[in-house]
Amino acid sequence: MAGEADPVPTAAWWSWFNSVLVLSLIPWLSAVAWGNLQRLQLHHLVGRRASRRVRWLAAFIDPYLTVTIDEHESTGRMMRRGDAYYEEVKAYLGASCSRTARHLRAEGARDAAADRLVLSMIDGEEVADHFGGATVWWSAHSRTAARNGGAGLEERYFKLHYHERHREVVLDSYLAFVQQRGRDIMVNSRQRKLYTSVSDHRAGWSQVTFKHPMKFDKLAMDPATKKEIMDDLDTFKNGKEHYERVGKAWKRGYLLHGPPGTGKSSMIAAMANHLEYDVYIIELTSVKSNSDLQRLLMEIKSKAVVVIEDIDCSLDLTGAREKKKRAADDTKNGTSTSSSAAEADTAGSKVTLSGLLNVVDGLLSACGEEQVIVFTTNHVEELDRALIRRGRMDKHIKMPYCGFEAFRFLAEKELGVGSHELFGAVRALLGEVDMTPADVIEELTPKSKDDDADSCLAALVKALEKAKEEKANRGSSA
Repeated sequence: MAGEADPVPTAAWWSWFNSVLVLSLIPWLSAVAWGNLQRLQLHHLVGRRASRRVRWLAAFIDPYLTVTIDEHESTGRMMRRGDAYYEEVKAYLGASCSRTARHLRAEGARDAAADRLVLSMIDGEEVADHFGGATVWWSAHSRTAARNGGAGLEERYFKLHYHERHREVVLDSYLAFVQQRGRDIMVNSRQRKLYTSVSDHRAGWSQVTFKHPMKFDKLAMDPATKKEIMDDLDTFKNGKEHYERVGKAWKRGYLLHGPPGTGKSSMIAAMANHLEYDVYIIELTSVKSNSDLQRLLMEIKSKAVVVIEDIDCSLDLTGAREKKKRAADDTKNGTSTSSSAAEADTAGSKVTLSGLLNVVDGLLSACGEEQVIVFTTNHVEELDRALIRRGRMDKHIKMPYCGFEAFRFLAEKELGVGSHELFGAVRALLGEVDMTPADVIEELTPKSKDDDADSCLAALVKALEKAKEEKANRGSSA
């Protein structure tokens, strides 16, 4: 009809418009889609899937897994030599598996006797071991690690190879077995050390071989007391589970107190030999600060007897708080004496009472385990009560003057006599005067080839009678 619009141009125009709109949106949609794909890191996703397939294929072809034990443990830029687990594995392999190796390396023992050799596998050598129905293989290797500004450092390491089906046996049981067995071998073959604190520039330890002959069967002491101490030490040594159960650090404190010459140092040697522990001696007066003391204690290994001798002679530790209070009162009242001034000077001592308490049973005490801490003193009454209370010094052992039973023990050991006509006189005199075991030993020790049991016992009786006379003279003059 005339006057009606032609619908065809309108439809064509609308189709053209939609096409232009779609074409204009395609670049924008592509950009959005590409951005989303980048956020999804599609290439990493594809790479991970491919890597999984490769690992699956490798496991199918070679079902054996490996564990690497390095000699050096990386700690930032520093390398710590002698990693504990590496040394334990080395000891285990040297004592067992290496016996089947064809090529071995012989090295001088680090902690054992000088005439003993330690055997280990050379690089590339492989040995088999059997445990819980599983067969595993150990191999030895080495590599050179680059060092900044210096020559490369040779690093040794072991590799443990095992079948995948034995994964749980190896990881859950075998590795722990190797560690414990290696540790036992090291303890049994090592030569024990005596460490002394040094602080020339930085607090540290110097060491010598510990070969003290004193043992409990040679110690002059009441047999019942001796047995009580030995039982206490055995209970501690075997008490790891108990300390874990009650939530305490595996440590025990002993306070040895008594006059000079009563055998405190001999007791320490007997304790160390009985436990088969190393000995660490700390000279508090040479330690510069509390932080140095903390550093020393943190470097002490397990299986150690830590000794602070004559602690009553250490500054700021003997009744410290009471002395400071008296000095402050004297100064306030204007009655300070030279003695009070000297005591006040202890407030500036290098190691303080609180510093020592913190390392004995504070949080720092948990840094090591299986350690016995021993304080010795000639004047227990002068020590601060906080220092020697139970829980810090768990067992107090009084080292007495020589009694008759201790004398009989010494006479048997020194002279080989179990009875003598002079024993009665010695018994009576020891009940009246005080004489230390050290003095008794000195009198019983032969001084010439002509001395025998008769002359030595007579010399002891004479010394006791002289001590009795001097005691009587002091009493009459008082």
